[in-house]
Amino acid sequence: MRLTIAVDLDYAIIGPPADVLLQIEAAAMPDQRIVSEALTVWSDNPIAAVRGEDGIGQRCWIRADSWLKAEYRATVDVVRTDASIGVLPATPVRDLDGALVPYLLPSRYCQSDRLEGFVRREFGRLTGGALAAALTDWVAGALEYRSNSSSGETTALDTFASRSGVCRDYAHLLVALARAGEIPARCVAAYAPGVDPPDFHAVAEMWLDGAWRLVDATGMAPADTIARVCVGRDATDIAFMTVFGEAQFVRQDVRVTRADG
Repeated sequence: MRLTIAVDLDYAIIGPPADVLLQIEAAAMPDQRIVSEALTVWSDNPIAAVRGEDGIGQRCWIRADSWLKAEYRATVDVVRTDASIGVLPATPVRDLDGALVPYLLPSRYCQSDRLEGFVRREFGRLTGGALAAALTDWVAGALEYRSNSSSGETTALDTFASRSGVCRDYAHLLVALARAGEIPARCVAAYAPGVDPPDFHAVAEMWLDGAWRLVDATGMAPADTIARVCVGRDATDIAFMTVFGEAQFVRQDVRVTRADG
C-alpha cells in the first residue's frame, strides 16, 4: 500500500528561545519503504538529526526563537501483511534478548505491575499470540473512543478506570496489559489513512514469535496500512514534538491518504 503524508505545524514560542525535539518523519524500515520525503523547517539556526529509540527513525533538534513552523511531505510504500497474531506461540521471558527487557517493565505511563492481577484473573490460561489477541479485543471492547477525554498526564491506569480515551490511551493500556502478561510491548507513533479525526496516530507493537507485531486496538488502522514514525516505552519516547521551553498551538494539520486508491 502506498501512502501520501502531509504534515504542517505552526507553533508560537512563548518567552525565550526554546530547543525543540521533533519526530514526524516516517522511518525507513524493511516493511515500509520511503519513496520520497522532504522536511522543511523555517529556522535561522542549524538543525541536527539524531537517531530514534531502538535505532528506528530519527529526531531533529531545532532551536526556535519566536515561532516554529515545519512542513513534512512523504510517500511511503507499506509492504507488510495484516497477519493474525492469535496463532503465534509464546516466548518464555528467560529466552528474550536483553534489548527486549525494557519492554517487559513498567514505565511512566504504562504501569504494568499494577495490572498483573487483572491479567492473571481474566486471561490466566492464555499465553503468546492468543493472549495478545484477547487483550487487544478486551481493550477495543472496554474503551470508548472519545476526543478530549484525556490529557498528556493520563496513564494506562487512568484509562483502565475511566474506560475512555484517544489512540494514545488505547496504546498505553494495551502495552501495559501485554507487559503484565509477560509479552514485550512498546508504543509506536505512526501515520495511517483511516484515522478519524486525522492526526498523528499511536498504536502498540508486541513481540511475538521472534518479531514485532503492530496492533491498533482502536480498530482504525490495520497493520498493513501503518507507517511507523518511532517507537518507545510510552508517550514520553514517541511524542511528535517535545519543547524544552513553552510553546503555544497556532495550527496543526496531518493528512494521510492512500495513493493507490
